Amino acid sequence: MNKKKEDIYEGFEQGPIRPPSEANSLLIRLTRNCPWNNCTFCRVYKKRKFSLRSVENIIKDIDFLHDYITRIKQIVKPGGYSDSEVINTLYNSFQEKDRMAFNAAMNWYASGMKSIFLQDANSLIMKPDDLVVVLDHIRECFPDVDRITSYARSHTIVRIKQNDLQRISDAGLNRIHVGMESGSDTVLKKIRKGATKAVQIKAGLKVKEARMELSEYVMPGLGGIDYSIEHAMETASALNTINPHFIRLRTLAVTNGTALAVEARRGEFEKPTDAMMAKELRLFLESLDGINSYIKSDHILNLFETINGKMPEDKEKMIRIIDNFFELEPEKRILYQIGRRMGFFRGPEDMEGSPHLERVQQACSRYGVTPENIDSVINELMKRFV
Repeated sequence: MNKKKEDIYEGFEQGPIRPPSEANSLLIRLTRNCPWNNCTFCRVYKKRKFSLRSVENIIKDIDFLHDYITRIKQIVKPGGYSDSEVINTLYNSFQEKDRMAFNAAMNWYASGMKSIFLQDANSLIMKPDDLVVVLDHIRECFPDVDRITSYARSHTIVRIKQNDLQRISDAGLNRIHVGMESGSDTVLKKIRKGATKAVQIKAGLKVKEARMELSEYVMPGLGGIDYSIEHAMETASALNTINPHFIRLRTLAVTNGTALAVEARRGEFEKPTDAMMAKELRLFLESLDGINSYIKSDHILNLFETINGKMPEDKEKMIRIIDNFFELEPEKRILYQIGRRMGFFRGPEDMEGSPHLERVQQACSRYGVTPENIDSVINELMKRFV
């Protein structure tokens, strides 16, 4: 009998993305691409077919990584120093895909080996029994890991029996990243998210009931100009009900190759300006109530990276950052917007006495940035980071 193509082991695999908060995590690929792949704003998995990897092949990847970590520990000397010649000789002895696994192991070892992220877009779509087997093997190979995390769709989570979700949690999966994007049913339908506000809430509460940490991602700007207020308030409403451990901000970037970009060209979607999205974000933060979530603005796309804090005690401090932006003179506001997307500023307070200010001024002059074209310039800069 011929094996299906996806069951044939073709070497160690890694997927294309992981959350910024998992930058130091070891990446282990359980599934390929996204089983939904219809969201209008996303281009990551377009024209890529979804498939489940077999448990056998996932185990092989984990064993490769475990073997390489064992070898690295034998090579690296106390204090973190290593024999680079030995490492280079070992690296050059591998085939290309084995080198990928060795590099992953080396990078993870250097970062302290504390967290693992399961790829790609929705690991929980695996059969619970299979996922538990994988998690058990990960724990057996890497018993000192603090955190094992994964992306998951709300629609998938609500279909998992609670006792199965608890088994998955007990086996070691202790943080779930969910792309809520919006709590507005209008916006969710327009972006073809495949979930409603009620489904998002139910999924979030199920994750918490299983005693996993929950990160919910929201996307300022996704409602466009027409639904900006509804988007902010309904998203806050959903999160007030869920009370997730983390709320992570990912500002919308309309990128080429997406259905949303086509809608924008047709005039069917109008992206809010930076100033509009700042006001939307302020309304969103103001509308959060009765929760103790951590707010994280950990992405270059966000206009304010310094909006980080815990609800409710840091709420006014986070809102104040947005107010500081609007108190800037128009010329300085432009400098901040450009400097932020160039990576020089994290918040408006960084401009005072910054050694990068002259460089930002030169860039604005060189590219002819004005109050009239600032948002089109920003849109082009943001496309580089998606």
